[in-house]
Amino acid sequence: MGMLNLPGFLSCGKKKDFSLSNEKDAHANDSDENSDRGNWSNKADYLLSMVGYAVGLGNVWRFPYLTYQNGGGAFLIPYTLMLALAGLPLFFMECSLGQFASLGPISIWRILPMFQGVGITMVIISTFVAIYYNVIIAYALYYLFASFQKVLPWSECFSWADELCSKTRLVSDCNATLDGEIIHANYSFITSSNLTCINGTIKYKPVQFPSEQYWNKVALQRSSGLDETGNIVWYLALCLLLSWIIIGAALFKGIKSSGKVVYFTALFPYIILLILLVRGATLEGALDGIEYYIGKQSNITKLMEAEVWKDAATQIFYSLSVAWGGLVALSSYNKFHNNCYSDAIIVCVTNCLTSVFAGFAIFSILGHMAFVSNRPVSEVVDSGFDLAFVAYPEALSKLPVSPLWSFLFFFMLVLLGIDSQFASVETITTTIQDLYPKLRKNLRIYLTLGVCTVLFFLGLVCVTQAGIYWVNLIDHFCAGWGILIAAVLELIGIIYIYGGNRFIEDVEMMIGKKSWLFWLWWRICWFFVTPMLLLAILVWSLVTFSPPYYGSVPYPAWGTAIGWCMIIFCVIWIPIIAVLKIVKAEGNLCQRIVSCCRPAANWGPYLACHRGERYSHVVDPEKEKEHEIPTVSAFVY
Repeated sequence: MGMLNLPGFLSCGKKKDFSLSNEKDAHANDSDENSDRGNWSNKADYLLSMVGYAVGLGNVWRFPYLTYQNGGGAFLIPYTLMLALAGLPLFFMECSLGQFASLGPISIWRILPMFQGVGITMVIISTFVAIYYNVIIAYALYYLFASFQKVLPWSECFSWADELCSKTRLVSDCNATLDGEIIHANYSFITSSNLTCINGTIKYKPVQFPSEQYWNKVALQRSSGLDETGNIVWYLALCLLLSWIIIGAALFKGIKSSGKVVYFTALFPYIILLILLVRGATLEGALDGIEYYIGKQSNITKLMEAEVWKDAATQIFYSLSVAWGGLVALSSYNKFHNNCYSDAIIVCVTNCLTSVFAGFAIFSILGHMAFVSNRPVSEVVDSGFDLAFVAYPEALSKLPVSPLWSFLFFFMLVLLGIDSQFASVETITTTIQDLYPKLRKNLRIYLTLGVCTVLFFLGLVCVTQAGIYWVNLIDHFCAGWGILIAAVLELIGIIYIYGGNRFIEDVEMMIGKKSWLFWLWWRICWFFVTPMLLLAILVWSLVTFSPPYYGSVPYPAWGTAIGWCMIIFCVIWIPIIAVLKIVKAEGNLCQRIVSCCRPAANWGPYLACHRGERYSHVVDPEKEKEHEIPTVSAFVY
């Protein structure tokens, strides 16, 4: 029957309207278009939440290092191209999907039931990442509290240090000229004989800076390897608990509360970055650091190396958080006619500009550190944990009023991490509510509390003395291939099976009719360029796979096996759900596969008033049983 005759058609989002569920979210307002699920209070809430999700720790501790490593300013060329060819097309697609159907990353696969396992993979990976990501926030919180001291505890080799701890490099031996002959001697003999080392022959003793030993010996109490679990580090466990309390408190009303918190968590890091940049630019040696970042003269020849393009593509891909499920979840709370196209452009460009901006703030201070310690900048530059918790804290400890700068830096890391974590947890809770609609009614607070509590306990293994090895292991496996596999299948399913042109028609129902020329670029990317790029990155990653290491510490065979088990657990649902769908379908094998590759009867805009003639066939809610408790068959519509 045609939906135009339904009594609720003219009152979109009101009680008379037929939607795909009759369970109203307890926190939905009467002014919301979608009274079942609720909507963002305003567009700014959504945009800031998306920026907070996309802009994370990787923008600060990975992008600047990759730029320095891959030809300085020249790296921005492949980086920008990969944004246009891979990042933005996927970002726009996921935002459009979530907004169109107002569903989370699992339920959205009503669009193509056989591929629903892809959504499950996304949510499981987001869960794994949420576990270890909050541990990193706990590290930052620990350093934040440690900064409330007159003298930073990692500024000197205090009682916890060993004989290798030193603030300066110590010369062990070198070559010198004695009576016309070149001799090789230890440094004490050279100095006692008033000789001078010949340039290029100096060898240094292996030393560790105070910040490095503090990180390993005090903050982490790091064990010798994954085999030695040790005890739970109590102060890290408390910081982890605090982190989850903050997340839970911000999300207790879902997007209604988190949408207000992000005004601070998403914007304040920019103020801190600006302060750090201004302070760093006034320091001696800052120019050297910036020149290492973008290069006195960018090395264009680096663009001939395949590794550079691979680094640019992976950085864009992971920085924008595509294929994690979070973009679909956050966009599902948009009003139907929101301009998701302009939103995608704004968020992607903001994310990339933030990465470039952060690089100047980071490298200006690292340049000063190199100047003070009389070392080349290349010896103080690191990425990941070493940059955030060793190199940069070491640099900050050399500044006047160092506790202030340390506090600002780690406060920024906490904020960057927390608003990314908001979206990860919201992805999980949105998925559960879509599968169990009754939970929307007065139970959201308990659901959020339950999710945060479970993830806290699962994260305790990451705050043992071997915790950093677990964090690195999950990051090495789960945050890599699983996401690439999900993204490739997402593109294949929606563009090649559901139909790229059909998907474009869905998008036009939201943002209005566009010209053929407008869609030309998106068609080129969705149909050809983006899937080919992602496949190339996936194959490259598999071919160049190397066993995980943390620093110089190798992982035991059983540790690597656990890593493989984690990634298999993430992706195994793709074939399992596909087989379940085929088994549940009717007809012969060919007919079953064909029926599973068609949209479900309840696929379409969530509210009847948005369905129009194209989706007038959508099953009415009275004919559904979504309010029943799902079992295994919940994934088979």
